Amino acid sequence: MKAMFLKAYGDNSKFEAAEVDPPELQPGHVRVKIAASSVNTVDTMIRRMGKELPLSPDTPAILGMDFSGTVEAVCDGVADYSVGDAVYGCAGGLADLQGTLAEFIVADSNLIAKKASNLSMREAAALPLVAITAYEGLQRAGIQAGQKVLVHGGSGGVGHVAVQLAKHWGADVYSTGGGEQQLALIEKLGATPINYKTESVAEYVNKHTDGAGFEVVFDSVGGANLLKSFEAAALNGNVATTVSMCELDLTTAHFKGLSLHVVFMLIPMLHNFRREDHAEILKDLTKISESGGLKPVLDEKQFSLEEVGNAYARLESGKGMGKVVVDNS
Repeated sequence: MKAMFLKAYGDNSKFEAAEVDPPELQPGHVRVKIAASSVNTVDTMIRRMGKELPLSPDTPAILGMDFSGTVEAVCDGVADYSVGDAVYGCAGGLADLQGTLAEFIVADSNLIAKKASNLSMREAAALPLVAITAYEGLQRAGIQAGQKVLVHGGSGGVGHVAVQLAKHWGADVYSTGGGEQQLALIEKLGATPINYKTESVAEYVNKHTDGAGFEVVFDSVGGANLLKSFEAAALNGNVATTVSMCELDLTTAHFKGLSLHVVFMLIPMLHNFRREDHAEILKDLTKISESGGLKPVLDEKQFSLEEVGNAYARLESGKGMGKVVVDNS
């Protein structure tokens, strides 16, 4: 099969095409012919930082985590999938798991689900990592219908899914963005847009919650922005974050009695820990998508497997709107 390899990590590393043997089936796994894969921020971090990140695979490495495709072979003991099923998932590209920048992948059946019938392969490939992250964060934050929910970064990969899921679950959703395109997308997705460049936290909390704060804050920006999340949260509120590798003063969180939920969705893949949870989330995301509650936004630029270096550059440039997808077939 054709695969794109990295022989070394670093800012100047380049993907190289090579022919390798297709991966062999393993117990509990299925072999999938990949139709499309998508690029996530963590993929670009692995490429750039390499072994500075404990989750990076040894080189030469096949990166890529998300994929969609068609089941070509099923190992004995796998009951939920048959040859010909269209599936999607997040199942490789870190530690000792082969990535998705290839024609085939052997994926743990607990890390995949059948894709939504109303989504294309490209759309399905855009969802797994960001959608599982958004789903897990909102659920751990105890989202309920009727709550006022704030999503920081609602036009980003994780954020634009979090906005849609919060709407699907009946919340009154608000989201921050910093430009006309971002704010227009947030509004299109059904949330009330907030321009964080022109409105302070105190101003938009007073405007939209009469000063009480948001019962759930989903922060896909993280870092120092978490302090704004604490400021925006209601008393005894819940804050979920996807980016918390930083030092912060938790005084505001303490005096408000906030609960902080850190989401790191790669744990099941890295530690083979409760992988079946990802399968169940993906199955529910399929139902939500088929009900019309979730549709990923794709960047206008398209890339072939051989152009994956350009796809990574597109994501890192910050010029894209929506998920960057690679066509593997």
